Amino acid sequence: MIFTETKLSGAYVVDPQFNKDERGFFARSFCRNEFESHGLSPSVAQCNISFNARRGTLRGMHYQWPKGEAKLVRCTRGRIYDVIIDLRPESSTFRKYFGLELTGENRRMLYIPAGFAHGFLTLEDEAEVFYQMSEFYIPEQSRGVRWNDPAFGIDWPGPVQVISDRDNNYPDFKP
Repeated sequence: MIFTETKLSGAYVVDPQFNKDERGFFARSFCRNEFESHGLSPSVAQCNISFNARRGTLRGMHYQWPKGEAKLVRCTRGRIYDVIIDLRPESSTFRKYFGLELTGENRRMLYIPAGFAHGFLTLEDEAEVFYQMSEFYIPEQSRGVRWNDPAFGIDWPGPVQVISDRDNNYPDFKP
């Protein structure tokens, strides 16, 4: 696997290294030793799938607090614009965001450290996203920030057409 640190401290784009032959390819998508060697949490407590029927569906921006969770996110079908926001007050990249396109074709993954908000916008119908989570979901610790909060200035690549009331109505961010 190829680990490329993003502009946000501790967040990485993870690309598989493909071993190709006449059958197709083989690639590793997770290795505890490789994640540990980059100082990343390799713990997996839960895996989730998000299926999104319509293009323009926005999910996010979610995080868990005080028991934060690291995530490894991959789009297994379709295309999404995946976004993370550093919400760690002590971080040099606090309140900064990073976004990239994840697709079923490029097979890229995004490693998101604990203390980040995460969300995505689907860029085509029937997009599916697979998450590996370092912690179990705790409903009473579920939090979020608004996808269009001016405190972050996220430049989304298209219009939001489907969004939950909860995700659309988070209050303005207050550090």
